[in-house]
Amino acid sequence: MATDPGARLPLYDELLRRFASGTRAAQLYAADHPLLGRNVEGLLGALKTLQQQQPSIAVGIVDNEFVVADTPLPKASAAMKDLIDRLRANKIERISFDRGVTAEEVTELMLGIARLASKAGAPPSWTFPHIRVGRITAEEQGGDGIASDMAAIRQLYASAVTAAETAWDSAAGDGRPDVPAALHAVEGLADAVTQNRTALVALTAMRNYDNYTFTHMVNVSILTMGQARALGIEGRLLREFGLSALMHDIGKVRTPKEILQKPERLTEQEFVIMRRHPVEGAEILRRTPEMPILAPVVAFEHHLRMDGTGYPEGAKRSALNLGTMICSIADVYDAMRSQRAYQQAFPTDRVLAVLKKDDGAHFEAQLVRRFVQLLGIYPPGTLVKLASESIAVVTRVHAPDPYRPRVKVLFGADGSRHDTPIERNLWERAPDGSTLDSVVSPLDATLYGVDPLDFIDVVRA
Repeated sequence: MATDPGARLPLYDELLRRFASGTRAAQLYAADHPLLGRNVEGLLGALKTLQQQQPSIAVGIVDNEFVVADTPLPKASAAMKDLIDRLRANKIERISFDRGVTAEEVTELMLGIARLASKAGAPPSWTFPHIRVGRITAEEQGGDGIASDMAAIRQLYASAVTAAETAWDSAAGDGRPDVPAALHAVEGLADAVTQNRTALVALTAMRNYDNYTFTHMVNVSILTMGQARALGIEGRLLREFGLSALMHDIGKVRTPKEILQKPERLTEQEFVIMRRHPVEGAEILRRTPEMPILAPVVAFEHHLRMDGTGYPEGAKRSALNLGTMICSIADVYDAMRSQRAYQQAFPTDRVLAVLKKDDGAHFEAQLVRRFVQLLGIYPPGTLVKLASESIAVVTRVHAPDPYRPRVKVLFGADGSRHDTPIERNLWERAPDGSTLDSVVSPLDATLYGVDPLDFIDVVRA
């Protein structure tokens, strides 16, 4: 089975090639023409292999490129460019093929697209049992909203990581971060946190450990804005919180690389040098035009604690800024659950226990409680083992009981894979009246050949 993303690329390419060629054939020939039939057969063949691993394959359009699952496929052929233009003209931004799709459905889809006007028109009102056609809503047209598709959300996350790297390189080279790049990243993330918070929070767990610095910047920004949004903060202020969190570690551009990238634990002297970064970051941000005044405050304070401990040493505060307090929670949470050369990733329950330690001494207790309610002990996108021995993906947190979230059960107690995931609210009894089920422990999804994010429902928050 093609479990490795690199091994899936030929299948993604085959799927797109057959899709474009079949749609082109549908424009030129009758529905029973052999060329259309061969392309439908080829598309279904690619889907069958891909859907052994994930139940739904989404084809989306992002920045004039096709994206299949989480993989952008640039260098589109002329036929593909024509298809992109036709879909966009009719306000179609994604097409999802669910497991069980038939040749008849694919044929009708291709014929339907072929009949669409090549100029701007109204979105079609198609209904297929196993194909979902996404449209751009009026709300999304009025702003910079993201597509309601996990592939587009993954692409947004990847773009934000690239923007974080651009801002970092600018600060390292010119002494100031690239504000437009950082703002562009935060704008998209802020919209996503507002519209699809569950999906974005889940994405923060799917990181590239070789790119820790930049994924950490983005994760802390997302987790900070998620907390801020839950507190009722929105609009321009939400974006200021997000930008300040994205820049919280920017002072590390002045930390020697041999210390910043050291694979082993730092010596005490190296820690002394590392601990300069809050002051360095505040200075960089204070001198950066268009940077909100909150940003240098968060950079300076994010390692200070409620009881006066932390660093910079000697810095005294009667109270910490709200932006600082929620950024600090996000910073510690993301750092502890990240796997690095000298540190194994801690499970979420251990991280949350550290945040709640000495209730209110290091982190404001009420904010930590809200953070736990936001993420749960097992955040969305976590593969878990249930007390019933079934294996499931957490899809939504249940604040009253974090051990009984909403899940999609993928494997039965006997280890067999369900053809279709079974949705369950663990706080409710099963139809047979059996006892309540609950989460026992998190699992490594790679050992089961699944990507938990494929089972997250992308809905507006």
